[in-house]
Amino acid sequence: MKKSTVKVTIIFVVLIVGMIGYFAYLSGKARDTAKEASMTAAQLVLSRDMKNDYPPTVKEVIKYYTEIQRCLYNEECTDEEVEQLGLRMRELYDEELLENNEESNNLLQLRTDVATFRSEESKINGISVASSVNVDTFTEDGYEFSRIQCTYTMLEKGKSSLVNTVYLLRKDENRRWKIYGWDLAQNVNLE
Repeated sequence: MKKSTVKVTIIFVVLIVGMIGYFAYLSGKARDTAKEASMTAAQLVLSRDMKNDYPPTVKEVIKYYTEIQRCLYNEECTDEEVEQLGLRMRELYDEELLENNEESNNLLQLRTDVATFRSEESKINGISVASSVNVDTFTEDGYEFSRIQCTYTMLEKGKSSLVNTVYLLRKDENRRWKIYGWDLAQNVNLE
């Protein structure tokens, strides 16, 4: 074999090995970037654009609210995420509810509730929001209200229990449903 053919073959093999190595390097780097880019549950919930993507129905408002709760009570959140999630919850609240719950006190109470919940080894196992056809809508004092029931399956120290909550929402001047209040279903007269 000629020397020039051997040289060309060696150069060709070195180039192919170099290209394979380079693509392997880029592939590994892309996987590392994808791992870094994955979002936590809290970050995913917080990524929602509330100005352009506010939940359109009573059920969707409560579903989003319960997603925030699930992050707060089931995920390992930083103090900053707890505060951001608390502020996001407040974006779903009616003006009257906000007036009766000053922001700093509300956030302090939320931090305390989350810490107590975790110290008691509690967890939200499941959340079931009633279907849209089970929304009770009525008008009172010129405002449009809706009630919807939500069932939480709680795990507390190894024991499962159901907690039924009724949420009351009021439509604001922008025609958005806002949480006006809530109570345990056993305390609510639905007549």
